[in-house]
Amino acid sequence: MADQPLLKLLSKALELWLRQQCEAVQSLEIELLGTGRELLRGRLAGVRVQARGVTYQQLELALVDLRVGDLQLQLGQLWRGQPLQLPLEIAITGLVGLTPEALSRSLLQPQWQALADDLAEQLLGVSPLVSLRIRDQNLVFQAQGVGSSTPLELETTLLAEDGGVRISATAGGNDALLPMGPAITVRRAAIEAGLVVLEGSATVITT
Repeated sequence: MADQPLLKLLSKALELWLRQQCEAVQSLEIELLGTGRELLRGRLAGVRVQARGVTYQQLELALVDLRVGDLQLQLGQLWRGQPLQLPLEIAITGLVGLTPEALSRSLLQPQWQALADDLAEQLLGVSPLVSLRIRDQNLVFQAQGVGSSTPLELETTLLAEDGGVRISATAGGNDALLPMGPAITVRRAAIEAGLVVLEGSATVITT
């Protein structure tokens, strides 16, 4: 399938579109599921996207592994050298992995800093959030109050709950629910191989 000209053209168009959505992409692999004959009828059985070193909306993602199911496409513009036109909404499933260091940097960006400080207040009672790191299979939050010389630490576990992520102190006590919004549902949250891994589904608006 990969050597068919139509599938190659579509793969390049999808790669261009994906790179335009992100601030950075170090590596990107796209697997198209289907045949050229199906594609001529405007149908693609599915797409798998694997990427590393992705920055999306100021979030640094170490790895991305996503799948899209059946797609109906209009390819007339593509044949005329125009950008690929995707459906308005695309349902995706898969997972992302973040290193604690990259997650710390991301949460200090203006877009996410208020959320980070709110989590620090809920979990530790002080803000701003200073850093995150992994200890064994747990995520350690560190925050330092204004005027304080000593940061506070809290070791936490992650659990998918109500479509978001429940962050709970390992020794009991404070916890916080990190909501994902109506477009994203987290079904699994874990620490694996030194990464914060979130697995679930999302609806992507393409315009």
